[in-house]
Amino acid sequence: MQTLRVFFGLCLAVLVMIGMPGMAHAASSNATRAIDDVAATTKDYSGQNLIRAEFAAVRLPNSNFSNADLRGAVFSGSDLRNSNWSGADFSDGIAYITDLSGADLTDTVLTSAMMIGSVLKGAKITGADFSFAVLDRPQVVELCKTASGVNSKTGISTRESLECP
Repeated sequence: MQTLRVFFGLCLAVLVMIGMPGMAHAASSNATRAIDDVAATTKDYSGQNLIRAEFAAVRLPNSNFSNADLRGAVFSGSDLRNSNWSGADFSDGIAYITDLSGADLTDTVLTSAMMIGSVLKGAKITGADFSFAVLDRPQVVELCKTASGVNSKTGISTRESLECP
């Protein structure tokens, strides 16, 4: 099952990286907000609606995304070390080659998130729901060492969502 998830995740990552012809015309300009390191003037995004926002190469260590709605948001090549994501909803989001070392993911919903190439070393994951998320296998092994708790929104245990032994 894990192998199949990784395969489909990699296929999705390839499609995202090369772009899907015709898809750019399907969404209106209001559907996506691009936030690059020039536009990232704040570190407090707590409680904000950031659905489908795109963060490309942003440097936001120690930022606050707690309780933010990040469904479908995209982070690529970003520095989010020691950021606070507690209570956020990052379902269907993409964090590609993003540094989330030391991040607080307590009670965060990460269902179906694509997190290939991202670093989660030392992240606090109590109650985080990673159901159907795609992560590098070494990251899953590391996360399983400290996985505990049950997500308050989904009722899924962190260990179960990571498929820990």
